[in-house]
Amino acid sequence: MKRDFLSLLDISTEECEHLLDLAAKIKSDWTAGQLTPVLPQRTLGLIFSKPSTRTRVSFEVAMHRLGGHCTFMSVQDTQIARAEPLSDTARVLSRYIDALVVRTYAQQELETLARYASIPVINGLTDLYHPCQVLSDLLTIREKRGSLDDMVVAWIGDGNNMAHSWINASARLGFRLNVACPEGYWPSAKVIERARTEGAARICLFDDPREAVKDTDVINTDVWASMGQESEAAVRRSIFQPYQVNQELLKAAPSHAMVLHCLPAHRGEEITEQVLEGPQSVVFDQAENRLHAQAALIYWLLVEAAG
Repeated sequence: MKRDFLSLLDISTEECEHLLDLAAKIKSDWTAGQLTPVLPQRTLGLIFSKPSTRTRVSFEVAMHRLGGHCTFMSVQDTQIARAEPLSDTARVLSRYIDALVVRTYAQQELETLARYASIPVINGLTDLYHPCQVLSDLLTIREKRGSLDDMVVAWIGDGNNMAHSWINASARLGFRLNVACPEGYWPSAKVIERARTEGAARICLFDDPREAVKDTDVINTDVWASMGQESEAAVRRSIFQPYQVNQELLKAAPSHAMVLHCLPAHRGEEITEQVLEGPQSVVFDQAENRLHAQAALIYWLLVEAAG
């Protein structure tokens, strides 16, 4: 039976932990020169409506290392741009490729493709969720911290797709998530409620970012204006300024707290140069782990979950 990965709630706690174990093994095997190309003659399709660096390159390289092939499609170069129904696209691509990564705006578009596709569909980012990023973030934290047990994570800034995916991660793994956002920019109440209903989410909401980080192990942020919100950037810069991750904020947190950012970063806005390049930052290890976590996800969907 085919499985999709549209959000972190599509996998169980045990499956999430297994994917992290598998990603760590793939990373170790690659480093030791012992990674076996286990997916020969398999093809991964990528269909993107939004620009990408890390998502596109990490999926393409991951599939290559596993012995497979990738084909990339910009939406503007497909018949979707000429109003072909997503249901038709999904059924046609299912005859050509083995799995599909989609990067688009609306979660509903992703869900439609998954509903009609007979192959696994992976969320490469939507306006609602970015689960592949959080999977690699969890791998990074586990590497640096040793485990995810008794963990406290702080999310500082916009209640966006990354915040939503961290909320889902809290539901699956049960760690405490402190969310600090300006009024009017909170995460979706429906996302929070679903996480609390479906799992062991421990979500605490704060107005003051200093309160949110005071007992945290991880400080996490993202750009203040996501793709599609460029017209709001100037207004958001003013509103979000007190939520900048800077040295003053780090002083309110434990000295062991690590700093994450999914990149690309607007240095001097949501995070300062000093913090991004400082000793508590793990952002480039985090970016590398996109490759290993996604290799694990591809293998799991095409081999293990497929039965």
